[in-house]
Amino acid sequence: MSLKRRPTIGSSALALSLLVTAASLFASVRGDEPADAAQPRPAAFADAAEAGPPAMLEQYCARCHNDIDMVARLSVEDLRRADLGQGRHNEAWEKILRRVRLDEMPPHGKAQPDPATRAAFLAWLETALDAYAAAHPDPGRATIRRLNRVEYANAVRDLLALNVDFSRELPQDNSGYGFDNIADVLSVSPTLMERYVAVAGKIGRLATGLTSTREFVTTYEVPKDGSVMNSGRPAYNERASELLPLGSRGGGAFRYYARYDGEYEISAYLNANTNNETDRLAEDKVSLRVPLKAGSHVIGMSFRREIAPDESVQTLRNTLDVVPLPLDPPKMLPLDVWVDGARVRQLGVPSYRMHPRYSQRNFPRDVLEIEVAGPFAAAGAGDTPSRRRIFVCRPRRAAMEEACARQIVAALARRAYRRPVTEADLAPLLRIYAAERAGSDFAHGVEAAVEAILVSPYFLFLVEQDPQGSAPGSVHRLGDLELASRLSFFLWSSIPDDTLLDLAEQGRLRDPAVLDAQITRMLADPRAAALTTNFAGQWLYLRNLDQQRPDIAVFPRFDTRLRGAMASETEMFFSYVLKTNRSVLDFIAADYTFLNQRLAEHYGIPGVNGTAFRKVSLDPAWHRGGLLGQASILTVTSYGNHTSVVKRGKWVLDNMLAAPPPPPPPDVPALKETHDGRLLTAREQLELHRTNPTCAACHVKMDPLGFALENFDAIGGYRTRDAGQMIDVAAKMPDGTQFSGLTGLQQILLDRKDEFTMAFTERLMTYALARGISSRDMPAIRAITRKAAADGYRIQTIVKGIVTSDAFTLRKTPDR
Repeated sequence: MSLKRRPTIGSSALALSLLVTAASLFASVRGDEPADAAQPRPAAFADAAEAGPPAMLEQYCARCHNDIDMVARLSVEDLRRADLGQGRHNEAWEKILRRVRLDEMPPHGKAQPDPATRAAFLAWLETALDAYAAAHPDPGRATIRRLNRVEYANAVRDLLALNVDFSRELPQDNSGYGFDNIADVLSVSPTLMERYVAVAGKIGRLATGLTSTREFVTTYEVPKDGSVMNSGRPAYNERASELLPLGSRGGGAFRYYARYDGEYEISAYLNANTNNETDRLAEDKVSLRVPLKAGSHVIGMSFRREIAPDESVQTLRNTLDVVPLPLDPPKMLPLDVWVDGARVRQLGVPSYRMHPRYSQRNFPRDVLEIEVAGPFAAAGAGDTPSRRRIFVCRPRRAAMEEACARQIVAALARRAYRRPVTEADLAPLLRIYAAERAGSDFAHGVEAAVEAILVSPYFLFLVEQDPQGSAPGSVHRLGDLELASRLSFFLWSSIPDDTLLDLAEQGRLRDPAVLDAQITRMLADPRAAALTTNFAGQWLYLRNLDQQRPDIAVFPRFDTRLRGAMASETEMFFSYVLKTNRSVLDFIAADYTFLNQRLAEHYGIPGVNGTAFRKVSLDPAWHRGGLLGQASILTVTSYGNHTSVVKRGKWVLDNMLAAPPPPPPPDVPALKETHDGRLLTAREQLELHRTNPTCAACHVKMDPLGFALENFDAIGGYRTRDAGQMIDVAAKMPDGTQFSGLTGLQQILLDRKDEFTMAFTERLMTYALARGISSRDMPAIRAITRKAAADGYRIQTIVKGIVTSDAFTLRKTPDR
């Protein structure tokens, strides 16, 4: 394929023209179907606004929150009860409601209202705010957003049936409000569009089978971190990947896409389970050629020999000045080569090797790196799922090509644009097809059209239309097609499938029963794993786990497999709660989790054998349960060589109560680890730190939550001593409530289960709407929380509540 023949694809001019097209599209977006105007609901705030204790603010708040002091940038001097019936100062009222409900205001140590007065004030204020919101629905400012790189890769996968992850081909996206799908931070530039054009070219050629037949090498480096001992057994004696068979030991596996039918050379560099570059020697490379069909494959290598428990093992790490030892005769190990779960060959390799700088006695080997080279003797593009998806027709004569091209382009554009396509949509795509067809052949013309679809603004952006003639600032319901896209990108991080599109085109998706059934279906679909990887991965900071670098001098048992097991536990736990529609309170204090032998040994839990994960019922004596008992959370909230009471406390406030502390002031002094020549515990360090009144104001909320988790070290292992002293996990909340340890903290959170459910709903709604939550959204969040509470706090009730909320189903016409 010659790019010179196709000026419309692969050039800076195209990237710039796409930006212009997108800009004009956003300035005047056409409607694809009429939308019903939202009907205002009866107002119910009048009576509520007149009720309640009118002196509450003046008596307990005005002393600090006035026009002069402006503590927390809030003054109550201009607030009146009548505001609540007119939508004035709602942001301030919501702020007051949140802080009073969390028992943060009035501050402890100041005069407090009696419980009845506080409850009456909260009920009055909440009722008034919710009633106004019900009578005046406001979905907020509508921002057209670009697909982030993960959504783009998923959309390509589902559009073209191409099982290749292209997300790493694109730059990392910015994050806002804790997530990387937020419309306001997903910027667009000519440079980024150039990258999209380049990636689209690679995808188009791969999907249509028109990529180069030239051989090239794909390399997969098996994760290693230098640690080989797990509870006295070599790490390489474990199954290394879920992509490998159950009986395998060590090695590694990865997904590989064969571009053509042909022969491919699978090679491995063997090592002695160290990180030394000297392991990559020619004499350590083993290879074989195997035939592969075009398409996606799982390539793996692993051993089947189990190391005897009494076998001598020497760990070198990075030390090369080891005295040479006498060597036993070499023992041949069977190295199996796997393709798609089937063993294709067994290679015999020696159990050790010599190197001039060092030697090892009977050191069992492992795979350091896997390479796949090819194709050799390429026979053709093959019958791949992507080619079947694209070439829905095959013209037998030249006269049939134009009609077939139209059929192919129309089918792809409908799925890519998430709506029926018009002649105006097809015309530019068919012009690109015709231009390329004139200089090459039918397949290359189709490939050019595929590239054009993949860089179209209608594919790259979530576009929503306003009814013709709608007044700026007016509110209307989304069309079914727009709702389908919002729903699929929320639950799947991808485009709607044919079922969802068909229902939307028929105008049936907004039917409550149909919508409810579709949500249930989509959550049961494997694509709903996107909620775990994208939502939970960011909500729980799981994406940070790979960046954690625990000090192996302090934690010698930490290794790559343990890190992977930590992540798997939390991901499987979240997925189980979601798929089985469990209560979100399981996130606080579940009596089960998911473990394999490696993680169970780290926790000190007996009776779990093998590398496969399984659901395990927890005994209270094991000090686990819920998210806060999981090593992944405890590790990402720690430093490399010690725990952090502050980070853990802040994590609980942020993610479980949506009550983050204010940012720290500048030039905060570091904690002192010693005093008078004595090592200080974390509690003693923070007590010394809180002698500064500026620091104490924030730490009084964070530290008790973090102290309760001090029985867990920086990689989530249970301990009872720190700095040579017994750990004290007793804590006291600002209101005087005393508790101790993980179980005490869990009870504190369960006593605030509605606040936790609201916090979870707020985070999930931020992700679903791809924007930050504001005061206008809080009435809906409270309504969803109440509905969930009535249904046992089930997670799918929250999901469905978000999807049916005004914020999700309505759109405000932008001000022009």
